[in-house]
Amino acid sequence: MVALQNISWNSLLDTLVSLTTAFVLGAVIGLERQYRQRTAGLRTNVLVAVGASVFVDMANRLHGHDGAVHVVAYVVSGIGFLGAGVIMREEGNVRGLNTAATLWGSAAVGAAAGADLLLEAALATFFVLAANTLLRPVVNAINRKPLEGESVEVTNTVYVIAERAHQKKVMARLEEELERHSYPARDLGLHAFGQDEVEIEATLASTSVPGDELDALVQRLAALPAVRQAFWSPSTTD
Repeated sequence: MVALQNISWNSLLDTLVSLTTAFVLGAVIGLERQYRQRTAGLRTNVLVAVGASVFVDMANRLHGHDGAVHVVAYVVSGIGFLGAGVIMREEGNVRGLNTAATLWGSAAVGAAAGADLLLEAALATFFVLAANTLLRPVVNAINRKPLEGESVEVTNTVYVIAERAHQKKVMARLEEELERHSYPARDLGLHAFGQDEVEIEATLASTSVPGDELDALVQRLAALPAVRQAFWSPSTTD
């Protein structure tokens, strides 16, 4: 039988070493993810590392290094589907990108272990962990730092919710107020807002408008009888 002929104790021992290495190193990566209660935790990272190791080890044994290289290419592309499953979108924010990238790293560690590159697999594990731990304080520090005024452009937009029957009057008053304070609108839009109201959106041409002046402007607009609500919002672009 071919199955019996394929049994080789030396090869089996080699596979055991590869899978054990993938299991241990995948667990090390997974423990950090599990501690932070991420979507893909301990078991997921271990399974990814061991699975990648099995495929590469099997290809390495059946077809040699050339076959292993081809399988590694498939592992790299195939793990993307698993990573996409942990990426979520919540209220306009994308979450899970780091977890997906960590799974990709676990697959690389497993592939290296399956190819009998044990020290390389350990080194890859160190760098994956370093990216998730050592770089975290750096990212937090950058996120807490305010944006430099020279590096960003601020776009201020004034929003007015008004009665549909008086939309022309309110829009004219909005343009008049903006012109009077030398803050002309770069773009003026009108959108339906419910059945009886509209939203007037005025994007200002000027990028340096004091917030207190815009606060006073929207207060005057909000005092108009036909206006239900008035507010302004800044946004930044690189």
